[in-house]
Amino acid sequence: MQDNWNDFAVLPIGLQATVRARIRSGILDKIVDKALVPLSIVQNHLPMHTRNFSDFYCSLEHAKNVCHFRRWNISVFFLLWLANAFKCTEVMKLKVSSNWFSIPSVYNGRTSSLAVSGTPITRPCGMYPDPQTGAISFQPESKLDFELEIGVWLSTPVLRGQRLDIAKAKEHIFGFTLLNDWSSRQIQSFEMPPLGCFHSKGSLTSVSPWIVPIEVLESVKCGRTTQQDPLPVAHLMPQDDAALTYDIDLSVTLLRDEKSYTLCESNLNTLYWTPIQQLTHLASAGEWLSTGDVFGTGTISTSATNSDGEKIGLGCLLERSLPRTVLKSAPPDLHETFLKDGDEVILEGWCRNKTTGQVVFGFGQCRGKVLPAIP
Repeated sequence: MQDNWNDFAVLPIGLQATVRARIRSGILDKIVDKALVPLSIVQNHLPMHTRNFSDFYCSLEHAKNVCHFRRWNISVFFLLWLANAFKCTEVMKLKVSSNWFSIPSVYNGRTSSLAVSGTPITRPCGMYPDPQTGAISFQPESKLDFELEIGVWLSTPVLRGQRLDIAKAKEHIFGFTLLNDWSSRQIQSFEMPPLGCFHSKGSLTSVSPWIVPIEVLESVKCGRTTQQDPLPVAHLMPQDDAALTYDIDLSVTLLRDEKSYTLCESNLNTLYWTPIQQLTHLASAGEWLSTGDVFGTGTISTSATNSDGEKIGLGCLLERSLPRTVLKSAPPDLHETFLKDGDEVILEGWCRNKTTGQVVFGFGQCRGKVLPAIP
């Protein structure tokens, strides 16, 4: 017996399907009922043994909202305000680096941050300037954030020195989970120049325990809703752009002081760079990708609005700190305080029948509660 799905993930697809069919049949026929245990007493674990974790930055809405400059300062946020206030598309173009449109932007994370859903996050501490005095000190993170993502888990490895044909990329994906890449925004803004994220992304990365196999997702495959301009280079150009991604509804719920708030409603199909293109890029320079490796799609933000005309599709709180993005239904101080001690964040995902709109399967939950910083 193994405590992960690594060995199963490399079995032939047909054999995997046979195993799933037998299990499903046993459930429907109630043959397995005597082996069932209450979910409340089940101890979940990380679904796979992982050697490598990478995190992408591939939502155009997210990129336009939060920027990806070498220096994060007040001028950036002034540009954001100006662009939103006057709907100036030329200002908006200034926010996204040109290389972002040529390759899926990504960084290598740390596997030690991976933890299964339900694992609490202790408020991180790190170095950043005091907002009032500007004095730099080691202190608890005051703007702890979540990031709504999908985790993509690999099956067949890609050996060192080899590259991956985009037409065969799907054959190397075992399945998807929900993923929350918790982010320390104050620490991040100070440590980013010149080498990027470190402690701000290393505290915890929560993943849901249930992997939805890639074959199951065939029923919800679709084209992206955000068109690429310019067209990608040859090795990132898909053969079938109409079936390159998946129609997966996503949501984020905040539990605070015994109240529930919906903070985000999004969809995977809005990403500028799809998971198939992301994986192809990840394996394009001859790196070794192993069975059980996982990458995050990056924050999945959309321009969707709710019935009040508010942007409901934003996949992190940093974007909520911008003008005209505050939700009336959210805690009134959320855009200033970000996550407080005791808050619990719940990510959920589900797929619907394209004709009836009825939910046909889901991803379970990816949840985590914020604990106070260590004194």
